This record gives sequence, structure tokens and C-alpha cells, in this order.
Amino acid sequence: MLLLGIETSCDETSAAIVSGPSDDGVQLLSNVVASQDDLHAHFGGIVPEVASRRHIEMILPVIREAMQRASVTWEDLQGIAVTNGPGLVGSLVVGVAAAKAIAQARRLPLVGIHHLEAHIYAAAIHGPLPFPLLALIASGGHSHLVLMHGHGKYDVLGRTLDDAPGEAFDKGARLLGLPYPGGPHLAALADSFPGRVEPMPRAHISNSRDFSFSGVKAALARAVRTTQPQERDRARLAAAYQESIALSLTERTLQVADEIGDSPIFVAGGVARNQRLRDLLAQRAAAAGLRVHFPDPALCTDNAAMVAAAGVHKLARAGPDPPDLDCFANIQLRSWDATTAS
Repeated sequence: MLLLGIETSCDETSAAIVSGPSDDGVQLLSNVVASQDDLHAHFGGIVPEVASRRHIEMILPVIREAMQRASVTWEDLQGIAVTNGPGLVGSLVVGVAAAKAIAQARRLPLVGIHHLEAHIYAAAIHGPLPFPLLALIASGGHSHLVLMHGHGKYDVLGRTLDDAPGEAFDKGARLLGLPYPGGPHLAALADSFPGRVEPMPRAHISNSRDFSFSGVKAALARAVRTTQPQERDRARLAAAYQESIALSLTERTLQVADEIGDSPIFVAGGVARNQRLRDLLAQRAAAAGLRVHFPDPALCTDNAAMVAAAGVHKLARAGPDPPDLDCFANIQLRSWDATTAS
């Protein structure tokens, strides 16, 4: 089927057109993302009310552009998928309201998509998902390890106990005086350090599959407060901070992969763009005889292509949601396959 995907869970307004599902995965026909980075830079972070107002301004132009790039009309579409949680509720409302209005006007089936499952389905674009798989979802708001047994069959094995890794990157960047958005600036500063990198102290949680990043954030805060770092010292601290986060994600993911057996590892979410994490996890997974896959960097951050990819599978297998589809700021990832308990 040809399906329109809509994503407005945070500060990106995005629409995409996909075709599928098939044995070759989901084919991406267009993916348009309107970022709000410049808008929120003035505030040093995302302002929810500002984000939702910009979504209202951009949602229809973005949808039209996605359809034009894919060379499709309303008559060609066979369904709509939209992120309905978790996220900023004011932002989610805009996307869900637009999707419901279009679905009603065009008499199209509508399906709501959980933001975390959408990140996993970024790996389904241009290729099938090999089940079972272990997904590491690392983003600004989430840090989850999810065992995916099949389409719509999820088992959450671990999650963050405090900050998400992307949130830790942004808070670390603020401590180092870097501009918004902080994560990419911190990574660039860290990668510029030419010397030997010594990771910062970080949390070690025994007998657990969860993550914690508050300890390394506190260690960076202490180092900045006590040393008042100059430029080279800032690069060293950024490299040590990045290394600690990458090590935490890598070691916990490989620990869980070893515990559950031989399943391929899929890394998703905005932090999956981080080159140090990609290199470290790829090297250590190869040494352990494990397969690891990363989506195209453009599909790691929030986008509608991943929402549409999840949508074609969910719509084909579970059918549409009712017209009163709601949105939720906080909602757990649960299985929607009728044969599997959540």
C-alpha cells in the first residue's frame, strides 16, 4: 500500500510517503523534515508551546511537499500513520489532529504509532527485519533495550533510570558552554581531541539491564567547576564524557545480547548518529561474533519515514485504529500483535 506518515512528537515536523510491506522491506518514496533548531536556539532548549505553534504552521506545507516529491495524489493513498506518543503533548496533538482530519475527509484507514517502535522500524526501510532482534533505542528522550520477536511483538528488557543518552549529551554540552543543539557540538569537540581518551567515572549497576547517565554528568560538572577548562581541556573533557556514554551503551547492549543469545543488534534513535558509538559498538560486537546494524544517519533522528514504515506493517497486520485515536505524553511500548502478550 501507499501510506502517508506524520511525525510531530517533539520539534521536527515531518511527513513521508512509503510503499509496502513487501519481502524487500518498505520502499521510501519521500521524507520531508522541517527542523526547529534555529527557532529554539534563542532559548537554549525546546520550548513546548513554541514547538506546537510551529507545527501548526508547517504541518500542511510539509505534507504537500512529501506528496509532491513522491508524485502521489490523495487518490493514490491507502492509509495514514501518525505518532501518537510518547512526546510533547502539544506537538503530538497537531500531528494527530491533522492525520484524523485527513483520514475522515479522504475516508482512509488511520493507525497510531508508538515513537519507540517507529525508531526500530527505521531499519525496515529498504530491507526486511530479521527476527528476533535486539534493538538499542538511544535518543534525547529515551534509552531502551527491546527484544523484538516479530512485527508488533516487543519485550522491553532495559531502560534508563535517569537521563537518556541524548539528554546527557545536551546537558554536558551546556556545562561546557557549547551552543544549542548541544549533542552534535559536543561530539564534534570530542572528536577533535588528538590525545588518549580516559573515560570519566560512570555508574555500574550490577544484576541489571538498565542504564544510568546521571553519574557521568555529575563527574563532568565537578571537572568543569574545579578546573575552569580552556579550549584543549574542554576537548579532553568532551572526549572523556562521550567515551563514557558510548561505553555504557555498548557494554550494556552486548551484555544483554550475550544473555538472550544470537540475535542481531539494531541501533536506533538520534544518538545512533554518534560516530564514536558506531565505531565502538561495531568493533566490540565483531569481536564477540555479533551482528550490529545502524540505519542511515538521516533516519536516526525523528522523521516520518520510520513512522510510515511501522504504519504499513501495523495496518496490514492489526488493522486501523478507531476515529477517536488519542495521543499520550507518556505511554509504554506494548505489543499490538494479538498472539503475544505485551
